[in-house]
Amino acid sequence: MSAEARVQARRAYEQLRLWLVQAAYPRWASWGWDRSLGGFHERLSPEGPMPADARRARVQLRQIFCFARAGDFGWQGGARALVSDGLEHVYTRYRRPDGLMRALLGPDGAVREERALLYDQAFALLALAEAHRLLGPAAGCAARAHELLECITHRLGAGVGFRADTDAPAGAPQLANPHMHLLEALLAWAELDGAPHWRRIAERIVRLALECWLDPASGALRERYEPRGRSEPRRTGPIEPGHHFEWAGLLLQFDAAQPALRATALRLVRIAEEHGVCGGFAVNALAEDLTVHDPGARLWPQTERIKTLAQLAALGEAPGEWPRVAQAAEALRAYFTEAAGLWFDRRRPDGSFVPEPSPASSFYHIVGAVHALGAALAAD
Repeated sequence: MSAEARVQARRAYEQLRLWLVQAAYPRWASWGWDRSLGGFHERLSPEGPMPADARRARVQLRQIFCFARAGDFGWQGGARALVSDGLEHVYTRYRRPDGLMRALLGPDGAVREERALLYDQAFALLALAEAHRLLGPAAGCAARAHELLECITHRLGAGVGFRADTDAPAGAPQLANPHMHLLEALLAWAELDGAPHWRRIAERIVRLALECWLDPASGALRERYEPRGRSEPRRTGPIEPGHHFEWAGLLLQFDAAQPALRATALRLVRIAEEHGVCGGFAVNALAEDLTVHDPGARLWPQTERIKTLAQLAALGEAPGEWPRVAQAAEALRAYFTEAAGLWFDRRRPDGSFVPEPSPASSFYHIVGAVHALGAALAAD
Protein backbone atom coordinates (compact mmCIF):
# COMPACT_ATOMS: atom_id res chain seq x y z
CA MET A 1 0.00 0.00 0.00
CA SER A 2 1.06 3.63 -0.39
CA ALA A 3 2.97 5.33 2.38
CA GLU A 4 0.04 7.68 3.06
CA ALA A 5 -2.44 4.82 3.28
CA ARG A 6 -0.10 2.92 5.58
CA VAL A 7 0.11 5.88 7.95
CA GLN A 8 -3.67 6.31 7.89
CA ALA A 9 -4.38 2.66 8.65
CA ARG A 10 -1.66 2.45 11.29
CA ARG A 11 -3.03 5.56 13.00
CA ALA A 12 -6.53 4.05 13.05
CA TYR A 13 -5.20 0.87 14.62
CA GLU A 14 -3.21 2.72 17.28
CA GLN A 15 -6.21 4.85 18.24
CA LEU A 16 -8.34 1.75 18.68
CA ARG A 17 -5.62 -0.17 20.52
CA LEU A 18 -5.02 2.66 22.96
CA TRP A 19 -8.74 3.00 23.60
CA LEU A 20 -8.85 -0.71 24.49
CA VAL A 21 -5.83 -0.52 26.79
CA GLN A 22 -6.53 2.80 28.44
CA ALA A 23 -10.34 2.79 28.61
CA ALA A 24 -12.23 -0.38 27.69
CA TYR A 25 -10.24 -3.09 29.44
CA PRO A 26 -9.88 -1.15 32.71
CA ARG A 27 -13.59 -0.29 32.74
CA TRP A 28 -14.83 -3.82 32.01
CA ALA A 29 -12.31 -5.46 34.33
CA SER A 30 -13.29 -3.28 37.28
CA TRP A 31 -17.05 -2.98 36.69
CA GLY A 32 -17.82 -5.85 34.34
CA TRP A 33 -17.07 -8.70 36.77
CA ASP A 34 -19.59 -9.46 39.52
CA ARG A 35 -17.44 -9.68 42.63
CA SER A 36 -20.33 -10.98 44.73
CA LEU A 37 -21.77 -13.83 42.68
CA GLY A 38 -19.09 -14.25 40.01
CA GLY A 39 -19.59 -14.02 36.28
CA PHE A 40 -19.66 -11.07 33.92
CA HIS A 41 -22.37 -8.42 33.85
CA GLU A 42 -24.46 -8.11 30.69
CA ARG A 43 -24.39 -4.28 30.48
CA LEU A 44 -22.65 -1.25 31.93
CA SER A 45 -23.88 2.31 32.19
CA PRO A 46 -21.68 5.29 33.10
CA GLU A 47 -22.92 4.80 36.67
CA GLY A 48 -22.06 1.10 36.85
CA PRO A 49 -23.40 -2.38 36.01
CA MET A 50 -27.03 -3.36 35.51
CA PRO A 51 -27.27 -6.05 38.21
CA ALA A 52 -30.88 -7.06 37.50
CA ASP A 53 -30.07 -8.37 34.00
CA ALA A 54 -30.32 -12.08 33.29
CA ARG A 55 -27.00 -13.45 32.05
CA ARG A 56 -26.59 -15.28 28.78
CA ALA A 57 -23.98 -17.98 28.39
CA ARG A 58 -22.71 -16.33 25.22
CA VAL A 59 -21.83 -13.13 27.06
CA GLN A 60 -19.81 -15.00 29.68
CA LEU A 61 -17.93 -16.81 26.92
CA ARG A 62 -17.36 -13.72 24.80
CA GLN A 63 -15.89 -11.87 27.76
CA ILE A 64 -13.47 -14.75 28.35
CA PHE A 65 -12.44 -14.41 24.70
CA CYS A 66 -11.90 -10.66 25.11
CA PHE A 67 -9.75 -10.89 28.23
CA ALA A 68 -7.76 -13.79 26.80
CA ARG A 69 -6.69 -11.44 24.00
CA ALA A 70 -5.98 -8.43 26.23
CA GLY A 71 -2.24 -9.06 26.37
CA ASP A 72 -1.99 -8.91 22.59
CA PHE A 73 -2.83 -5.21 22.82
CA GLY A 74 -0.52 -4.55 25.75
CA TRP A 75 -3.02 -4.55 28.64
CA GLN A 76 -1.52 -6.05 31.79
CA GLY A 77 -4.37 -5.60 34.25
CA GLY A 78 -5.07 -9.14 35.41
CA ALA A 79 -6.47 -10.90 32.36
CA ARG A 80 -5.31 -14.37 33.42
CA ALA A 81 -7.36 -14.28 36.61
CA LEU A 82 -10.47 -13.05 34.79
CA VAL A 83 -10.13 -15.78 32.16
CA SER A 84 -9.56 -18.51 34.76
CA ASP A 85 -12.37 -17.28 36.99
CA GLY A 86 -14.66 -16.85 34.01
CA LEU A 87 -14.11 -20.42 32.87
CA GLU A 88 -14.67 -21.74 36.37
CA HIS A 89 -17.92 -19.80 36.61
CA VAL A 90 -19.13 -21.12 33.25
CA TYR A 91 -18.33 -24.73 34.03
CA THR A 92 -19.88 -24.48 37.49
CA ARG A 93 -23.06 -22.63 36.57
CA TYR A 94 -23.78 -23.12 32.87
CA ARG A 95 -22.65 -26.66 32.09
CA ARG A 96 -25.53 -29.13 31.86
CA PRO A 97 -25.29 -32.79 32.88
CA ASP A 98 -25.01 -33.77 29.21
CA GLY A 99 -21.92 -31.56 28.76
CA LEU A 100 -23.57 -28.73 26.79
CA MET A 101 -23.93 -25.14 28.04
CA ARG A 102 -27.37 -23.97 29.11
CA ALA A 103 -28.54 -20.68 27.64
CA LEU A 104 -29.47 -18.36 30.50
CA LEU A 105 -29.19 -17.74 34.23
CA GLY A 106 -30.91 -15.16 36.36
CA PRO A 107 -28.89 -12.48 38.14
CA ASP A 108 -29.08 -14.64 41.27
CA GLY A 109 -27.54 -17.61 39.47
CA ALA A 110 -30.79 -19.57 39.15
CA VAL A 111 -31.41 -21.33 35.83
CA ARG A 112 -33.72 -19.34 33.57
CA GLU A 113 -33.30 -21.31 30.34
CA GLU A 114 -32.06 -24.90 30.32
CA ARG A 115 -32.11 -25.24 26.54
CA ALA A 116 -28.69 -25.53 24.89
CA LEU A 117 -28.17 -23.40 21.77
CA LEU A 118 -25.66 -24.23 19.04
CA TYR A 119 -24.69 -20.55 19.06
CA ASP A 120 -23.61 -20.76 22.69
CA GLN A 121 -21.68 -24.01 22.21
CA ALA A 122 -19.73 -22.35 19.39
CA PHE A 123 -18.68 -19.55 21.70
CA ALA A 124 -17.74 -22.05 24.38
CA LEU A 125 -15.32 -23.67 21.92
CA LEU A 126 -13.97 -20.27 20.91
CA ALA A 127 -13.49 -19.16 24.52
CA LEU A 128 -11.66 -22.40 25.29
CA ALA A 129 -9.36 -21.84 22.30
CA GLU A 130 -8.39 -18.35 23.42
CA ALA A 131 -8.03 -19.47 27.04
CA HIS A 132 -5.74 -22.27 25.85
CA ARG A 133 -3.54 -19.74 24.07
CA LEU A 134 -3.26 -17.66 27.22
CA LEU A 135 -3.17 -20.25 30.01
CA GLY A 136 -1.33 -23.07 28.26
CA PRO A 137 -1.93 -26.85 28.16
CA ALA A 138 -1.97 -27.26 31.94
CA ALA A 139 -5.34 -25.48 32.15
CA GLY A 140 -7.04 -28.42 30.41
CA CYS A 141 -8.88 -26.33 27.82
CA ALA A 142 -8.03 -28.70 24.97
CA ALA A 143 -9.57 -31.70 26.74
CA ARG A 144 -12.68 -29.67 27.53
CA ALA A 145 -12.94 -28.56 23.90
CA HIS A 146 -12.67 -32.11 22.56
CA GLU A 147 -15.34 -33.23 25.02
CA LEU A 148 -17.63 -30.36 24.09
CA LEU A 149 -17.28 -30.98 20.36
CA GLU A 150 -18.26 -34.61 20.92
CA CYS A 151 -21.33 -33.45 22.86
CA ILE A 152 -22.27 -31.01 20.08
CA THR A 153 -21.95 -33.71 17.45
CA HIS A 154 -23.98 -36.22 19.47
CA ARG A 155 -26.74 -33.93 20.77
CA LEU A 156 -27.07 -31.33 17.96
CA GLY A 157 -25.84 -33.07 14.83
CA ALA A 158 -28.34 -33.19 11.96
CA GLY A 159 -26.94 -34.61 8.74
CA VAL A 160 -24.20 -32.41 7.38
CA GLY A 161 -25.11 -29.53 9.68
CA PHE A 162 -26.44 -29.00 13.19
CA ARG A 163 -29.73 -28.18 14.88
CA ALA A 164 -30.06 -24.69 16.29
CA ASP A 165 -30.83 -25.98 19.79
CA THR A 166 -31.67 -29.10 21.76
CA ASP A 167 -35.42 -28.41 21.48
CA ALA A 168 -35.44 -28.01 17.67
CA PRO A 169 -37.43 -30.79 15.97
CA ALA A 170 -35.97 -33.00 13.30
CA GLY A 171 -36.07 -31.27 9.93
CA ALA A 172 -36.19 -27.77 11.41
CA PRO A 173 -34.53 -25.01 9.36
CA GLN A 174 -30.76 -24.88 9.67
CA LEU A 175 -29.58 -21.41 10.67
CA ALA A 176 -26.50 -19.85 9.09
CA ASN A 177 -25.44 -17.68 12.01
CA PRO A 178 -24.68 -20.35 14.65
CA HIS A 179 -22.92 -22.44 12.00
CA MET A 180 -20.81 -19.41 11.14
CA HIS A 181 -19.64 -19.04 14.72
CA LEU A 182 -19.03 -22.76 15.00
CA LEU A 183 -16.82 -22.47 11.91
CA GLU A 184 -14.97 -19.60 13.61
CA ALA A 185 -14.30 -21.77 16.67
CA LEU A 186 -13.30 -24.82 14.63
CA LEU A 187 -10.76 -22.78 12.67
CA ALA A 188 -9.34 -21.38 15.91
CA TRP A 189 -8.82 -24.91 17.23
CA ALA A 190 -7.44 -26.16 13.92
CA GLU A 191 -4.55 -23.70 14.39
CA LEU A 192 -3.89 -24.98 17.89
CA ASP A 193 -4.50 -28.71 17.77
CA GLY A 194 -3.47 -31.47 15.41
CA ALA A 195 -6.70 -33.46 15.62
CA PRO A 196 -8.21 -33.80 12.12
CA HIS A 197 -11.84 -33.42 13.17
CA TRP A 198 -11.58 -29.63 13.60
CA ARG A 199 -10.79 -29.15 9.94
CA ARG A 200 -13.11 -31.94 8.79
CA ILE A 201 -16.19 -30.44 10.47
CA ALA A 202 -15.17 -26.96 9.32
CA GLU A 203 -15.14 -28.28 5.75
CA ARG A 204 -18.69 -29.59 6.21
CA ILE A 205 -19.89 -26.15 7.29
CA VAL A 206 -18.13 -24.45 4.37
CA ARG A 207 -19.86 -26.89 2.01
CA LEU A 208 -23.21 -26.09 3.62
CA ALA A 209 -22.59 -22.37 3.12
CA LEU A 210 -21.76 -22.80 -0.54
CA GLU A 211 -24.60 -25.22 -1.31
CA CYS A 212 -27.43 -24.11 0.96
CA TRP A 213 -27.15 -20.57 2.27
CA LEU A 214 -25.93 -18.74 -0.83
CA ASP A 215 -28.59 -17.53 -3.24
CA PRO A 216 -27.46 -18.82 -6.65
CA ALA A 217 -29.05 -15.85 -8.42
CA SER A 218 -27.82 -12.88 -6.40
CA GLY A 219 -24.92 -14.47 -4.52
CA ALA A 220 -26.36 -13.07 -1.28
CA LEU A 221 -26.32 -15.08 1.93
CA ARG A 222 -29.52 -16.58 3.28
CA GLU A 223 -29.95 -16.67 7.05
CA ARG A 224 -31.82 -19.99 7.10
CA TYR A 225 -32.28 -23.07 4.95
CA GLU A 226 -35.07 -25.64 4.79
CA PRO A 227 -33.44 -29.10 4.63
CA ARG A 228 -33.88 -31.10 1.45
CA GLY A 229 -36.87 -33.38 1.35
CA ARG A 230 -39.33 -30.92 2.90
CA SER A 231 -39.87 -28.19 0.34
CA GLU A 232 -38.07 -25.66 -1.74
CA PRO A 233 -36.19 -23.10 0.38
CA ARG A 234 -38.66 -20.54 1.68
CA ARG A 235 -38.23 -16.82 1.35
CA THR A 236 -35.75 -16.10 4.07
CA GLY A 237 -36.41 -12.49 4.94
CA PRO A 238 -33.86 -9.74 5.44
CA ILE A 239 -30.23 -10.12 4.41
CA GLU A 240 -27.57 -8.88 6.85
CA PRO A 241 -24.49 -7.12 5.44
CA GLY A 242 -22.61 -7.76 8.69
CA HIS A 243 -22.93 -11.50 8.19
CA HIS A 244 -21.72 -11.14 4.60
CA PHE A 245 -18.52 -9.60 5.93
CA GLU A 246 -18.18 -12.29 8.61
CA TRP A 247 -18.71 -15.21 6.25
CA ALA A 248 -16.30 -13.73 3.71
CA GLY A 249 -13.55 -13.47 6.30
CA LEU A 250 -14.07 -17.03 7.51
CA LEU A 251 -14.06 -18.47 3.98
CA LEU A 252 -10.76 -16.72 3.35
CA GLN A 253 -9.40 -17.99 6.65
CA PHE A 254 -10.44 -21.53 5.71
CA ASP A 255 -8.61 -21.42 2.36
CA ALA A 256 -7.84 -18.10 0.69
CA ALA A 257 -5.92 -19.90 -2.06
CA GLN A 258 -8.96 -21.86 -3.26
CA PRO A 259 -10.37 -19.94 -6.24
CA ALA A 260 -14.04 -20.78 -5.59
CA LEU A 261 -13.88 -19.71 -1.95
CA ARG A 262 -11.94 -16.56 -2.79
CA ALA A 263 -14.47 -15.63 -5.47
CA THR A 264 -17.38 -16.27 -3.10
CA ALA A 265 -15.78 -14.17 -0.38
CA LEU A 266 -15.16 -11.29 -2.77
CA ARG A 267 -18.77 -11.47 -3.99
CA LEU A 268 -20.11 -11.37 -0.43
CA VAL A 269 -17.97 -8.32 0.34
CA ARG A 270 -19.04 -6.62 -2.88
CA ILE A 271 -22.73 -7.12 -2.05
CA ALA A 272 -22.24 -5.78 1.47
CA GLU A 273 -20.17 -2.79 0.32
CA GLU A 274 -22.30 -1.79 -2.66
CA HIS A 275 -25.72 -2.32 -1.10
CA GLY A 276 -25.22 -2.41 2.66
CA VAL A 277 -22.95 0.55 3.43
CA CYS A 278 -24.69 3.93 3.54
CA GLY A 279 -22.90 7.13 4.47
CA GLY A 280 -19.89 5.15 5.66
CA PHE A 281 -21.86 2.86 8.01
CA ALA A 282 -22.88 -0.76 7.46
CA VAL A 283 -26.66 -0.95 7.85
CA ASN A 284 -28.55 -3.66 9.68
CA ALA A 285 -30.44 -5.37 6.87
CA LEU A 286 -31.26 -5.50 3.18
CA ALA A 287 -34.39 -6.83 1.52
CA GLU A 288 -34.14 -9.81 -0.79
CA ASP A 289 -33.81 -7.48 -3.79
CA LEU A 290 -30.78 -5.91 -2.01
CA THR A 291 -32.49 -2.60 -1.30
CA VAL A 292 -32.10 -1.27 2.23
CA HIS A 293 -34.62 -2.88 4.59
CA ASP A 294 -33.37 -1.55 7.95
CA PRO A 295 -31.29 1.64 7.62
CA GLY A 296 -30.25 1.61 11.27
CA ALA A 297 -26.69 0.55 12.00
CA ARG A 298 -25.70 -1.50 15.00
CA LEU A 299 -22.12 -1.47 16.21
CA TRP A 300 -21.21 -5.04 15.31
CA PRO A 301 -21.51 -4.82 11.49
CA GLN A 302 -18.94 -2.00 11.57
CA THR A 303 -16.45 -4.28 13.30
CA GLU A 304 -17.00 -7.15 10.88
CA ARG A 305 -16.48 -4.76 8.00
CA ILE A 306 -13.12 -3.73 9.47
CA LYS A 307 -12.03 -7.33 9.99
CA THR A 308 -12.75 -8.52 6.49
CA LEU A 309 -11.65 -5.41 4.59
CA ALA A 310 -8.36 -5.51 6.50
CA GLN A 311 -7.97 -9.20 5.68
CA LEU A 312 -8.58 -8.53 1.99
CA ALA A 313 -6.31 -5.50 2.03
CA ALA A 314 -3.47 -7.63 3.36
CA LEU A 315 -4.13 -10.04 0.46
CA GLY A 316 -4.16 -7.11 -1.98
CA GLU A 317 -7.84 -7.45 -2.84
CA ALA A 318 -9.84 -5.06 -0.62
CA PRO A 319 -12.18 -2.71 -2.49
CA GLY A 320 -10.65 0.72 -2.04
CA GLU A 321 -7.66 -0.84 -0.27
CA TRP A 322 -6.44 0.53 3.06
CA PRO A 323 -8.09 3.97 3.06
CA ARG A 324 -11.47 2.23 3.15
CA VAL A 325 -10.31 0.15 6.11
CA ALA A 326 -9.34 3.35 7.93
CA GLN A 327 -12.73 4.86 7.08
CA ALA A 328 -14.47 1.80 8.55
CA ALA A 329 -12.35 2.15 11.69
CA GLU A 330 -13.38 5.78 11.99
CA ALA A 331 -17.03 4.72 11.72
CA LEU A 332 -16.51 2.34 14.64
CA ARG A 333 -14.97 5.07 16.80
CA ALA A 334 -18.14 7.13 16.32
CA TYR A 335 -19.92 4.60 18.57
CA PHE A 336 -17.64 5.23 21.55
CA THR A 337 -19.26 7.32 24.26
CA GLU A 338 -17.80 10.14 26.32
CA ALA A 339 -17.70 7.74 29.28
CA ALA A 340 -14.37 5.95 29.04
CA GLY A 341 -14.53 2.40 27.70
CA LEU A 342 -18.25 2.38 26.88
CA TRP A 343 -20.12 2.44 23.58
CA PHE A 344 -23.44 2.93 21.90
CA ASP A 345 -24.88 -0.18 20.29
CA ARG A 346 -27.48 1.30 17.95
CA ARG A 347 -27.22 4.14 15.44
CA ARG A 348 -30.45 5.57 14.09
CA PRO A 349 -30.95 6.36 10.39
CA ASP A 350 -30.64 10.08 11.19
CA GLY A 351 -27.13 9.53 12.60
CA SER A 352 -28.01 9.82 16.27
CA PHE A 353 -27.34 7.04 18.76
CA VAL A 354 -29.79 5.34 21.11
CA PRO A 355 -28.82 6.28 24.69
CA GLU A 356 -28.73 3.04 26.65
CA PRO A 357 -26.28 0.93 28.69
CA SER A 358 -23.41 -0.62 26.75
CA PRO A 359 -23.90 -4.35 26.05
CA ALA A 360 -20.95 -6.55 26.94
CA SER A 361 -21.69 -8.70 23.90
CA SER A 362 -20.27 -5.97 21.63
CA PHE A 363 -16.85 -6.16 23.27
CA TYR A 364 -16.13 -9.42 21.42
CA HIS A 365 -16.76 -7.72 18.09
CA ILE A 366 -14.57 -4.73 18.93
CA VAL A 367 -11.68 -6.84 20.19
CA GLY A 368 -11.88 -9.08 17.13
CA ALA A 369 -11.84 -6.11 14.75
CA VAL A 370 -8.85 -4.40 16.36
CA HIS A 371 -6.96 -7.69 16.55
CA ALA A 372 -7.62 -8.44 12.87
CA LEU A 373 -6.60 -4.93 11.84
CA GLY A 374 -3.31 -5.24 13.71
CA ALA A 375 -2.64 -8.67 12.20
CA ALA A 376 -3.38 -7.41 8.68
CA LEU A 377 -1.03 -4.46 9.09
CA ALA A 378 1.70 -6.77 10.33
CA ALA A 379 1.18 -9.12 7.38
CA ASP A 380 1.04 -6.45 4.66
